[in-house]
Amino acid sequence: MSEPLKKPGVRVLDRGVEFSVYSENATGMELCLFDKAGAQTAKLPMAHAGGNLFRLMVDGIKPGQRYGYRAFGEWDPMNGLWFDPAKLLTDPYAREIDRPYRYDPDLSEFGVDTADMVPKSIVVADSAEDIGHVDFPDGGLIYEAGVRALTMLHPDVPKPIRGTVAALAHPAVIDHLKKLGVDAIELLPVTAWMDERHLQPLGLTNAWGYNPVTFMALEPRICPGGIAELRGAVKALHEAGIGVILDLVFNHSGESDQFGGVVSFRGLDNATYYRLAHDDPSVLINDTGCGNTIACDHPMVRCYIVDSLRHFVTEAGIDGFRFDLAPVLGRRYEGFDPDSETLHAILNDPVLKDRTMIAEPWDIGPGGYHLGNFPPPFLEWNDVTRDDIRKFWRGDPSMTGQLADALSGSSHIFSTNGQGSTRSVNFIAAHDGFSLYDLTAYVHKHNAENGEHNRDGHDENYSWNNGVEGETDNELVNNRRRQDLRALLATLFVSRGAIMLKAGDEGGCSQKGNNNAYCQDNEITWLDWAHMDGELVAHTAELSALRKRFAVFSQTDFFTDDDVLWLRPDGKVMDVADWECPECQCLSMVLATTETTTGHPTRLAVLINRGLEEAVFLLPEAHEDGWHSLAGQSQGAVEIALAPRSVSLYAERLNEGETH
Repeated sequence: MSEPLKKPGVRVLDRGVEFSVYSENATGMELCLFDKAGAQTAKLPMAHAGGNLFRLMVDGIKPGQRYGYRAFGEWDPMNGLWFDPAKLLTDPYAREIDRPYRYDPDLSEFGVDTADMVPKSIVVADSAEDIGHVDFPDGGLIYEAGVRALTMLHPDVPKPIRGTVAALAHPAVIDHLKKLGVDAIELLPVTAWMDERHLQPLGLTNAWGYNPVTFMALEPRICPGGIAELRGAVKALHEAGIGVILDLVFNHSGESDQFGGVVSFRGLDNATYYRLAHDDPSVLINDTGCGNTIACDHPMVRCYIVDSLRHFVTEAGIDGFRFDLAPVLGRRYEGFDPDSETLHAILNDPVLKDRTMIAEPWDIGPGGYHLGNFPPPFLEWNDVTRDDIRKFWRGDPSMTGQLADALSGSSHIFSTNGQGSTRSVNFIAAHDGFSLYDLTAYVHKHNAENGEHNRDGHDENYSWNNGVEGETDNELVNNRRRQDLRALLATLFVSRGAIMLKAGDEGGCSQKGNNNAYCQDNEITWLDWAHMDGELVAHTAELSALRKRFAVFSQTDFFTDDDVLWLRPDGKVMDVADWECPECQCLSMVLATTETTTGHPTRLAVLINRGLEEAVFLLPEAHEDGWHSLAGQSQGAVEIALAPRSVSLYAERLNEGETH
């Protein structure tokens, strides 16, 4: 006979199914079984099995069984206790649920039965299929996409699967990713979430998914086939050489603040799963801005997080994870600790240690900004690079040095503690904020459709509109925007470190100036495939191919003096006065590199002109073959006339032993 479960979860055995759930403060626990129509078929008391576990073996049931828990104990929210046996509770370890979560005021009313409101957990057996793993290269290209946004309007994807995880496996989607040279697609949350309670009266729904209730079950609205559907999509992407990264939210849950629902964690043991104020257990600490904060330093919560990650690796072949508001993972009551046991457990778990880990290195709690402070090999979203690239191209004064640092992998941030390489994820736009096109078309946010009177979203976006706010028929303005988009994309692709491209930015997609489109599950966020700028898509694909062709961009060790020269347009080395010049509009970055396919030594010149006038650049003295435009323009030139608001690349093949 198998040993009983020693931690929470569900285990399928030949004789039936064993259930186990954790609570430190519950006085009793009840397992409720349901049929597929939602009717309750059994209420079974669970035994207190020690170690704060309640356990029950039920003979004769099989995968597909619906179930939920009811916890008994004291209802005393002023002391952090929310036990109410009238509340049906989703199993935190549920791998699938039978329908989406939905907010209802009765979820927080004591004594009101919620069996007809709360999704039923579904028993799922382990998969025996191993679909392998795709390694993400250190300086690879991440494509950030929401499942619905990416596929809802794709004309080649069959309508029945548009907006679902299954659509990611469609050849048309995969062909587009391959055309762009994507190394990994990073999916906005696919785990089941609850729409925020203020959205329903506005007729809106959550479009991003950053409001989970439980951390393993997949969202039925976008993944109706559960873990098998995700596994199938990952398998198809792997066969195309594309990795899959999941954006996961372990920092808060959709049970929200004290006015939110009792759906899972709160009803099982509020004081265990959430961080409460030391001096007032009625207060949920809100380091996330979402009403609560998961107590990630609690041993049981730590186990749950690691088990969730392992689940997605072993059951779906997921290649990496991006952690929303990641400092919460390392928070203790005293603050963020990069050596926390939870971060250590994630990085050293034998199932997880070869996967890519990416931190969003800030939350809104005390001392919550930690760019550069996460332990290696965590990669980190780099908002400094994001903002500096934006400000440079907007025309802000004295930005030349900041741009050079951004292109170099932000060594001043990531060289702490003797580290010799960057862990930066460079990006200019992401799901949160303006799209790349909107950076060039809007000075102000336009979020009125979010229902908050334009109060939500960041007020400073370091954006510009080229003379007209929003859409226009003025072809001069539109041409300037296209120039700026090409230059912004080129800047991203020649930066050192991993890079991330927001889905749709390769084709100039707009969100109509909405910089907080989390609640716009509609044409505002859905990619308009029919009106993609084909020339811009081709430009992005060319940049990606160049990035892969030359090793210098995907390498992550910091530049030395032998690797790079920074030159003025006249070909002279930049000095302190040049770096500090407020009006500096131009910069040359000359790089020593090799071609990845041949290993042949090469010099690259990246020429940057953010000015409104053409600029003349003198390249360093050429060797035998001279400088050649990588855009197929001038050949063998040394003096280059560079168009305004543009970036251009030139290459010179060297003989063995030659340097720049």
